[in-house]
Amino acid sequence: MPPVAEATGPFCTQDFLTVVASYDDGEEILAASHDAFLALRGLDDTILFAGDGDVTDYHSPHGEGSEALIARLAEETSVDRFLLDSLPEEAAKPLVAGLTHAGWAVDTRTHEVAAVLHLPESVEQYMTELGKKERHEVRRKRRRYERMVGEVRHETHAGPGWAFDEFLRLHAAAEGDKGRFMTPERRALFADLAELDGWRFDLLRTDDDTAAAIVFGYADGTGYYLYNSAYEPADSDASPGVVLLGAMIETAIAEGRARFDFLKGDETYKFRLGARRRPLTEISATREPTP
Repeated sequence: MPPVAEATGPFCTQDFLTVVASYDDGEEILAASHDAFLALRGLDDTILFAGDGDVTDYHSPHGEGSEALIARLAEETSVDRFLLDSLPEEAAKPLVAGLTHAGWAVDTRTHEVAAVLHLPESVEQYMTELGKKERHEVRRKRRRYERMVGEVRHETHAGPGWAFDEFLRLHAAAEGDKGRFMTPERRALFADLAELDGWRFDLLRTDDDTAAAIVFGYADGTGYYLYNSAYEPADSDASPGVVLLGAMIETAIAEGRARFDFLKGDETYKFRLGARRRPLTEISATREPTP
């Protein structure tokens, strides 16, 4: 069954959910009917989506019968709360309707935004739409990178191997929270995802055969989805991350992709590169007390 929300990349696929569910806290709950499916988990007295929101950028029910399925689950469950995060607007609607129909008190809020760049048919059109100021910045940073680091050599690698090792190295080299991000559990998660179809590493290779910047993401027929990134701190003045993103956007346009999804987060650089906000809803529902 397709997810209710379109353009959710890997996050509502069986492969992804199977991997991330193995890292979840709580008990797996698979709710299904002939025309709907929900991948959930129970934690304490709450039902959540499978796939923690910190590692899953989009959630969505599957199938046309999602409203009836969540209503039935709400009527039958013994828990007192649903907390459902990371829902595009079209995915939140049937869940809100179903929980309301079951008599639960439902609150919604926009708790995150994704940043989505809708790609034109040519690089020239993209640069025109980007605007004079930002177009100048993209070109200036590329020239500075070429002057300070060398030729822009954009490569794509799949699976574990040298690129994955470079990804880990650059994370470890980062300062602050970024440098502490790659815990053993997260390293194992990224290794598992790297084995799946569609996932890949994009990087800028230097003359020293190291990566100046690297991105881990996923590509399918709906677009490219940027999951995580790192860059060489010693090359920070050359803006290798921005230069790599520029090269990747050009590649995505050449490949005929419709979107370049930066996923969760409202970092300024995403919008300077032309992205638009995609609000994500969190549903909090509690059981109405019996009169």
